Amino acid sequence: MKLFIATILTTLILISASETCHAQTDNKVVQFSGIVVDQDATIGIPGVHIYAPKSGRGTTTNPYGYFSMAVLEGDSLIVSAVSFEKQKIRVPRLSSDRDSYTVVITLKQDTTYLDELEVYPFPSEEMFKEAILALELPNQYDINNMRRNTNRSNIRNYSNGLSMGAEGNHQYYMAQQASAYNHKFQPNSISLLNPFAWSTFIKSLKKREKE
Repeated sequence: MKLFIATILTTLILISASETCHAQTDNKVVQFSGIVVDQDATIGIPGVHIYAPKSGRGTTTNPYGYFSMAVLEGDSLIVSAVSFEKQKIRVPRLSSDRDSYTVVITLKQDTTYLDELEVYPFPSEEMFKEAILALELPNQYDINNMRRNTNRSNIRNYSNGLSMGAEGNHQYYMAQQASAYNHKFQPNSISLLNPFAWSTFIKSLKKREKE
């Protein structure tokens, strides 16, 4: 009796598996593509996951929100992204002369509002006032501190330690910006073979010797 029941169950499993395989073979392969946009901004969302749980295939959108992947007719897809609500899409059956399906997917933002939380550095307002009153700050208006900070020799020593002034910083920034524009659509050149770079280097050495 047990052998008979086991034989019947095995036969039913094989029939179900064959029907499932037959149904899958009837589904046509479709090139599923489109763009995923935000509901409010209507701009492409990068890094969105489009996943087919049944087949285990998936892809992600590019920096502009576009995607493209091969699926089967009737597949159920899950579209998910961080800070957005998940969305399910089912690929419909297409006509015999069509092998691609394009959609525009709009995702809604999933916003979670947290309760307000106030953080205080002290357990009570009275302790905070006591700490403020007990705080001893250095007297910045002391005559000795003022004379020390405005001493010409100290200011000269501080300025000598600086790499460059405001004018030098501006020139360096403009030179870097011009170099970036020049090398934007071409390979970077080697400064060792640039006569203008050698000229700038020699001028900087002469300037240091004069100082």
